[in-house]
Amino acid sequence: MKHISLYDTTLRDGAQCEDLNLTTPDKIKLALRLDALGIPYIEGGWPGSNPVDTAFFRDIRNYHLKNARISAFGSTYHPNGSAEGDPTLKALINSGVEVCAIFGKSCERHAREALRVDPARNLEVIRESVAYLKRHIPTVFFDAEHFFDGWKRNSDYSLAALRAAFEGGAAALVLCDTNGGTLPHDIAAITAAVRELLPDAALGIHAHNDCELAVANTLAAVRAGAVQVQGTINGYGERCGNANLCSIAPLLQLKSDGAYTCLPEESLATLAATASYVSEVANVTLFNRQPFVGRSAFAHKGGMHVSAINRNSELYEHISPAGVGNCQRVLITELGGRSNIVSLARRFGFHLDKDEPVVKGLYNELNKKASLGYDYASAEASVELLIMRKLGRRGVREFFRLLQYHVTELRTEHDTAPSVEVTIKVEVEGVEEHTAATGNGPVNALDTALRKAISQFYPRVREMRLLDFKVRVLSANDGHGGTASVVRVLIESGDADGRWVTVGVSHDIIEASWQALADSITYKLYRDEYAQRGAGAGKK
Repeated sequence: MKHISLYDTTLRDGAQCEDLNLTTPDKIKLALRLDALGIPYIEGGWPGSNPVDTAFFRDIRNYHLKNARISAFGSTYHPNGSAEGDPTLKALINSGVEVCAIFGKSCERHAREALRVDPARNLEVIRESVAYLKRHIPTVFFDAEHFFDGWKRNSDYSLAALRAAFEGGAAALVLCDTNGGTLPHDIAAITAAVRELLPDAALGIHAHNDCELAVANTLAAVRAGAVQVQGTINGYGERCGNANLCSIAPLLQLKSDGAYTCLPEESLATLAATASYVSEVANVTLFNRQPFVGRSAFAHKGGMHVSAINRNSELYEHISPAGVGNCQRVLITELGGRSNIVSLARRFGFHLDKDEPVVKGLYNELNKKASLGYDYASAEASVELLIMRKLGRRGVREFFRLLQYHVTELRTEHDTAPSVEVTIKVEVEGVEEHTAATGNGPVNALDTALRKAISQFYPRVREMRLLDFKVRVLSANDGHGGTASVVRVLIESGDADGRWVTVGVSHDIIEASWQALADSITYKLYRDEYAQRGAGAGKK
């Protein structure tokens, strides 16, 4: 079994993603999480280039990392100067790291046109930069920028750039597909050629995803001899992103017939949680259809598929979801059959047959609601409540009953924003509660008023927070359109134990919001009560 060393550059190359901005505390949090995953090298940024990165290298020294070594990133020295006097190399040394990576031009065209330097001088710069850093930093990696494009134009020069770095003492020569335009068969052939010409050098691969091939190119390079893989969590990075370590790690470890290892075996089961955590800290929504770690990676919608996985999940799943910390999801939609309901009920502890009357009744009710616009594929909490009520599960009771709500919204020509007040009357545990609240819009006011009315009976509703609110206009079946259309509201809520989504549908956006909001709070209360009885309700 061959060990492949993972080099994570989420904090540096990943931070160049268009929608991603990391503070120093963000970078510290992510570094600690990546260390817990078992990543051996974490590239923290470019010291001296900006205050965030400079502060990161200062602050990370206060933490003890169990698995990872922090790496600093920079470039070769300026061709008009010297290694000893170059501020970039000094900043790398002053960062206090034991590992660094520097990039240099390995393409003759880039040396001439981008650096505007004699190609021979560029080779001197590479060799001297690595050698100088080696006198101060134990481990120096060389990122051969534009290597594959350069090889196609002038392979002798690109090879000479690698030799210069190797002679300078580089611990690994990282072949970079900087523009992300190389195809897997070329990656494999070129990497193999370098492997043969430089048999004593350790090779790495740094692939970009401009052709949706970064993961494939990385695997091709590994099969051809690369022993270091550079990439990012969730594939974050400039333009179309970098090679996604959340795909590469399980592909190497689970799909290579035991040929490779890259993470501690127990760590792979935390991969989905790590991907989610990184997306939360980065404030970038995790792509649902991301392989291995996305919410949809093991989601089943078609009735025939679900019928098959009820017999053997391997029939429609290429690995066990638990192997990467994910879980199987069965979706309830108009495309799903009764097998979907049976599968969901089994997850909740009910073993039913698809020919039972209650299953047929649920199937008809769910289809009817789906035809009205209810999206139960997205709103799993609402469908769980519906099934549990139908099956008579203890714990799903009427925690509160709406008697009346009234929404008042006032705006004058001089107001910058309308003022909204909601009064609500509900019955809670046999007691009638009548409260009022204001808010930033009618839904926020309705949410505040409802919580105020029931919090003295169920104080844990204060733990909830509304994470997302989505409204979609649906096509009306009654001939009405435009502002008279039916709307669907999806509300995502969460607490310290998880998150869940509920749905509401109506011609009235406030009524649709009320349905979703009421389901969300009911789900919270039901789950908490069930957990308190020692059974646990499962996280969503």
